[in-house]
Amino acid sequence: MTIGQAPGPTEVVAQRPFNAGSGRRLFQWLGQAGFDEANFRATQAMVAVTRCYPGKGKGGHGDRVPGKDEQALCRPWLEQELALIQPQLIIPIGKLAIGLFFDLALALEDVIGTRHEINGRVVIPLPHPSGASTWPNKPENAERIQRAIAWIAAERRRVFGG
Repeated sequence: MTIGQAPGPTEVVAQRPFNAGSGRRLFQWLGQAGFDEANFRATQAMVAVTRCYPGKGKGGHGDRVPGKDEQALCRPWLEQELALIQPQLIIPIGKLAIGLFFDLALALEDVIGTRHEINGRVVIPLPHPSGASTWPNKPENAERIQRAIAWIAAERRRVFGG
């Protein structure tokens, strides 16, 4: 299961998560871990912290981060999805989703590239794959992402074989 922040404007229109540029980067990473995009989309749950597009950020640049009230309003749906699906592997994508499992005061550098067992599930965080984010482009962070991809690949082999 992947958990993202919220649908963006192109995801709302296409009605599928990670539909635009961030999706290309995300599926490049998942492809390196051995997942085929079409198969992944057809067989794996892709959910979000909130259900609705939160709108543009201040100044009209980028998407606004959903507020705590919006997150709280949508939380029962996410909890129900986790309970119903019982995923063996959870990949929280971006700071907001990572904050569901880790202290928000932690820097991405502290959690990307790590593997954790939380409540009997494996959790391997990834940064948000947005092209607007410069975080993944720094060499030391690219190494962290590659470590995360290696952990995801190992879990894919453990769960699905091969």
